[in-house]
Amino acid sequence: MKIEDHIDKISSFQHLELLANQVVEGFISGMHKSPFHGFSAEFAEHKLYNSGESTKHIDWKLFAKTDRVYTKKFEEETNLRCHLIVDNSASMHYPKLADNQAFYENKIGFSVLASAVLMNLLKKQRDAVGLSIYSDSYEFYAPEKGSDRHHRMILSYLETLLEQPKTTKTTDTVTFLHQIAEKIHRRSMIILFTDMFQLGNEEALFTALQHLKHNKHKVVVFHVINKKTELQFNFDAAPRKFIDIETGEEVTVFAENVKELYEKNVTDYFTRVALTCAQNKIKYIPVAVEEGFEKVLTAYLVEKQSFG
Repeated sequence: MKIEDHIDKISSFQHLELLANQVVEGFISGMHKSPFHGFSAEFAEHKLYNSGESTKHIDWKLFAKTDRVYTKKFEEETNLRCHLIVDNSASMHYPKLADNQAFYENKIGFSVLASAVLMNLLKKQRDAVGLSIYSDSYEFYAPEKGSDRHHRMILSYLETLLEQPKTTKTTDTVTFLHQIAEKIHRRSMIILFTDMFQLGNEEALFTALQHLKHNKHKVVVFHVINKKTELQFNFDAAPRKFIDIETGEEVTVFAENVKELYEKNVTDYFTRVALTCAQNKIKYIPVAVEEGFEKVLTAYLVEKQSFG
């Protein structure tokens, strides 16, 4: 069963935390069929006892049930520091949603819910999470913390991204990725949600992504797209006016006349991005808003396991 089948049809993003929990619970329940069989035990608020540690906090009741020695984890303990970055440029508010569509069917809504889902996992393991939001300005920054109050504050801000009017707003990804890199001092996993609209400025973008890796951070880039129109360019045969959401520039074309060239250029761009990220040891993962959150969750767990 797909993760989306576990999400109630709740149209209001004010239930962001509830929706995130439903996605996570649906994913965990399917783990026995996946390479992560047995991983769900790690979502308890315990950690395996390591030889030499104090026995003061061993959970003897859990030992009696499982024959394995676990110690209880406490609020101040964190195994991982994770900083989420969300691109809030106007292009991320594409496509414009119809009244009957869920908020997570466009790129910003998908990125917001995906961030809330990852925060749910981090919270379950008492890990620390921080958040940066940027567009034409550095809109929001919260350092990595693990408290319930901190989580609620971040979730509240994520919800505001969905309330904001979708006005023309350019992206200054390069400038703000450099600024974010300078703010994160302790070794962390850095996760970026962006649609990568940086054509013509690719070298500077990759320099900024490389900067994020300083201090031995692990960097994961989720390239968020609308697969049907942005990758496959599926439009009808009628002439259409295409408007650059960030600059307002307009062009009218027959989609079928440019479809082949468009798809070739996009595929070439994706290939260059993937290759450059691989060369710089940055995990690059294209994700389509139409395909749900399982790819995000699986990638996160794989990368966390290798984050030592």
